[in-house]
Amino acid sequence: MSQGHVVVDDIEESCILICVIPQGTSETQAEEYMDELEFLAVTAGAISKKKFFQKLPKPDSKTYLGSGKLEEVRMYINANDIKFAIFDDELSPSQLRNIERILEVRVMDRNNLILDIFASRARTSSAKTQVELARLKYMLPRLTRMWTHLDREKGGIGMRSGAGETQIEVDRRLIQDKIAALQKKLTAIDKQKAVQRGNRGQLVRVALVGYTNVGKSTIMNMLSKSNVFAENKLFATLDTTVRKVVIENLPFLLADTVGFIRKLPHQLVDSFKSTLDEVRESDLLVHVLDIAHPNFEDHYKVVCDTLAEIDKTDKPTIVIFNKVDAYSYIEKEEDDLTPLEPFNYSLDDLKKTWMAKLNDTKCVFISAIDKGNIEELKAVLYKEVKLIFQERYPYHNFLY
Repeated sequence: MSQGHVVVDDIEESCILICVIPQGTSETQAEEYMDELEFLAVTAGAISKKKFFQKLPKPDSKTYLGSGKLEEVRMYINANDIKFAIFDDELSPSQLRNIERILEVRVMDRNNLILDIFASRARTSSAKTQVELARLKYMLPRLTRMWTHLDREKGGIGMRSGAGETQIEVDRRLIQDKIAALQKKLTAIDKQKAVQRGNRGQLVRVALVGYTNVGKSTIMNMLSKSNVFAENKLFATLDTTVRKVVIENLPFLLADTVGFIRKLPHQLVDSFKSTLDEVRESDLLVHVLDIAHPNFEDHYKVVCDTLAEIDKTDKPTIVIFNKVDAYSYIEKEEDDLTPLEPFNYSLDDLKKTWMAKLNDTKCVFISAIDKGNIEELKAVLYKEVKLIFQERYPYHNFLY
């Protein structure tokens, strides 16, 4: 089976989505996770036909799903001309091989799908190199399943080390050589980017961070009056874009970085270290959240955990709750005594929860599309950047 892309020449293919609901995960959470997987599939150009769930303490080590559920999936695939199946977890090489043998269609795990999207969205030499490096690192331990078609040619005494094994070893060496070459190329690109960052003078650096598709690029365009590509799809931005922004008389550099996501493949985190250097070297982080998304609190935690993984320093942070124009809630009836659900909170109610701790002028609620509350955002940015500038250049205080 090929490790290639989901979509060829923009032809959409039908797929099914599959996940295991482990202990500690509610059905509502599982539905939200599968909605995100469906959004990933749509971003890649696929059409989701059905979602399959199974409650298990943990995924089956051999086939991910139980045998009965896997047979149900197989029968649905055969009856509905499904082209491939996508699993909401990383599958081991043996799981991939076993599942493909049973289902007889292409099988992709979440990591492969995200890598596929990154590959289709990479535009610059740097992004293409980083994505290719991540893809090869993903493929290397999975070479065996790519040569299962040679199993029929082996067999018999003296044939257990036949053509398939030889070809796998050849491919493994080729991939390892390619990985080494890409890492060398990436090192050269990193050095070039480091020089570029060093040439930006002594301006304060601000980095936009957040979950994918929260509106970072739209905010970048609004503040810098530029035209950074923005789209309502996951990972619309892969390459870091840096623009000079001036609020009142205070200039600073604003970087729009790649969005994070739940279960971001570690191969991508490793490969995109140069892109994430903009986060490491920034003086101020602007954490953007889509408050209209039902799972935005989980997104907040995912981004915070990822930032802690890539940058151990404690940087000053502004939190922007974007898309207030799209926020909606369902008000409970007075006689309804059931516990409040997240969708029962009004925007004012939410502001009195954990967000109240952020409301010391470092938390702003805006609509980047409608330009709502943008002046307050600019005021907060100005204040925070000015503090950093004054600390770094106290003798320039009189200018601002």
